[in-house]
Amino acid sequence: MWSTHFFVFLVLMASVSFGQATDPQPLTADAIMARVAANQDKSETLRKQYIYKQHIHIVTRKTNATLMREETTDYRVVPTPDGTQKELQLLKGRYWHQKQYLDFTGEPVPEPDSLDASLVQQFRDDLANTDSKDGLGRDLFPLTTEQQEKYQFRLIGQETQQGRNLYHVGFSPKDKEEHAWAGEAFIDATDFQPVRVFTKLSRRIPFVVRTMLGTDLAGIGFNVDYKRQEDGVWFPTSFGTEFRLHVLFFLNRDISVSLENTTFEHTHVKSKIEVLGPKQ
Repeated sequence: MWSTHFFVFLVLMASVSFGQATDPQPLTADAIMARVAANQDKSETLRKQYIYKQHIHIVTRKTNATLMREETTDYRVVPTPDGTQKELQLLKGRYWHQKQYLDFTGEPVPEPDSLDASLVQQFRDDLANTDSKDGLGRDLFPLTTEQQEKYQFRLIGQETQQGRNLYHVGFSPKDKEEHAWAGEAFIDATDFQPVRVFTKLSRRIPFVVRTMLGTDLAGIGFNVDYKRQEDGVWFPTSFGTEFRLHVLFFLNRDISVSLENTTFEHTHVKSKIEVLGPKQ
């Protein structure tokens, strides 16, 4: 006759074995990123419901660290049917002119056709992208379904940050000869949305271009942080990059660019996003 303790032991062992047998298979990197793509596609639509503030700071320096130009801009970003409308709230800066720094405020900016002013304007225009729902170019990293077709993914591991479980995924272009972005993304394991993305060029500028033409983008790459809003929409809240630009032997600049999105407000009735998670 079996004892009560032995019977309980058998029941517990059976329960453990059944649980192990029915545990879902671990998700692959491709499966994780497919869910991210689907959720990003939905998020792009939901981001149209937001008004927010965007702060951009751009600095150009000579390679000896001498500051040449610095500009700070604040925008109020309002959604439109096709993207966003950027309303300039503040523009201020300073630039090096005849051995002294001169401050300026508002438009038109001084010496707009100078080398450094042109560089700053180009980067500011790229970030103030009116075709984007969140002020960042869609081709910056492989998150949407369209962009993911060009990339391959690998699962680096899992970790916990600020109380949330994350997947750590690496990515690189499928075409090894292509100059595209490669890097790592931390993906929220519950919402399957990006929390942080780091990138760099997948390969260096060809040697012949660097030596014969004197053109390079040393250290170029960027990082983006995302934050979850109350209704479940994840929004990019910060962007940053620092790199050295060499073009045709005459242009040598260290460039730093930062962007912050803050003060998110709904334009219409709040809606909830349904995240695409693992099947139970």
